[in-house]
Amino acid sequence: MSFEQLGLSSPLLRALSDLNYNTPTAIQKKAVPVVLSGKDLLAAARTGTGKTAGYVLPLLQKLESGHPVSANQTRVLIIVPTRELASQVGDNIQDYSRYLNLKSLVVHGGVKINPQMLSLRKGVDILVATPGRLLDLHAKNAVGFRELAVLVLDEADRMLDLGFSDELREIISRLPVKRQTLLFSATFSPAIRKLAKAIVRNAVEIQIDAPNRTAEAVRHWAVLVDKKRKPALLLHLLKLNSWNRLLVFVRTKKGADRLVGVLRSANISSAAIHGDKSQSFRARVLEDFKKQRINVMVATDVAARGIDIDQLPQVVNFDLPDTATDYIHRVGRTARAGAAGEAVSLICADEHPQLTDIERLLQQLIRREYEPGFEPVHEVPPSRLDTRPIKPRKPKKNKNKNKIILTKKTQAKKTQAKKAIAKKFAAGREHPGKRRSKVRRQNNRDG
Repeated sequence: MSFEQLGLSSPLLRALSDLNYNTPTAIQKKAVPVVLSGKDLLAAARTGTGKTAGYVLPLLQKLESGHPVSANQTRVLIIVPTRELASQVGDNIQDYSRYLNLKSLVVHGGVKINPQMLSLRKGVDILVATPGRLLDLHAKNAVGFRELAVLVLDEADRMLDLGFSDELREIISRLPVKRQTLLFSATFSPAIRKLAKAIVRNAVEIQIDAPNRTAEAVRHWAVLVDKKRKPALLLHLLKLNSWNRLLVFVRTKKGADRLVGVLRSANISSAAIHGDKSQSFRARVLEDFKKQRINVMVATDVAARGIDIDQLPQVVNFDLPDTATDYIHRVGRTARAGAAGEAVSLICADEHPQLTDIERLLQQLIRREYEPGFEPVHEVPPSRLDTRPIKPRKPKKNKNKNKIILTKKTQAKKTQAKKAIAKKFAAGREHPGKRRSKVRRQNNRDG
């Protein structure tokens, strides 16, 4: 099947030809007709299957024949979990719509909100947004949903994992009831089923791969090592395998910065991306990595979501992730679009529980290797493949949901009250709190 057979318009086919897209992927073959028909869609597809084009292309075609958008309005809303994924989707929209007279905008945190508000004044056909910034813009009346026709939730499973369930409910409650809804997720977990039940109606269901399966082209292997020797082992493997383009995953922001320091001290060009880095810095690092101006990019899980890099032959798990599904998303950065790839994990004894969970999710034991000179003192216990069904993990709760947040005015009043009490009892008189404490201590001694 070709893109012409999917019924796409000439401007879209011309743009796809410029990008050397000749044959649609499995998700595109199934999703494009459903989106064009106006039906709701519930789709499960792993990273790297071309799902973004699967919904962007038909939506652009529908918008092409629609009415002009009004001020501060949008016709299509695409919600994504991370800034990087938002930027990636925005870039894809620009590529596919190069021969169409349509306006699109990407909004997310980490940058000033005023330029985004100005860009929304004349309205946009497609708005790509992260949940928090979207709510901020709506609260400032910078964007409205009166003309919204289509809602897209991309990587919905990750949004629930990151604790955005309350934000999603709030956003959806403000949208028109009559709309087309497209939900894309890596898996059809119970949490996703529950979310879909609340927002889609008579949806067409598409599942491209078996749940939680990574690309068959990915080769998984692990090197066992003590935790303190991981940096030295990574440097050794970089030299031994001549890896000149490597994406390394770590669990913490401090760990990312620390590892970059080790790499740079060995004269290896590297940089880290994580939540504490500004969006402009993260975008610059990603661009440098794509153009091979730096050899190693170190990333945390949240920052790495949305990274789309062609011909990335391997990724390294310097630390194993806390959850097995994060491992799936990590290794999805390699073996994209049918290419081969490998996922290498540096594993210490403390990470055996995470390793077991990953092997259970993959339904295969990961091959273990020892590197001469780096044999661990603390051995990693052997694994036994657990074939029991995996219980669904509940999404994170919003810890601040019921928290009372004091305004600056209220905080100032409390500070003034404390100062007044302190001044009143400064002239030799005891503070009432201290006096009560003395009485309690005396009563305890008497008792």
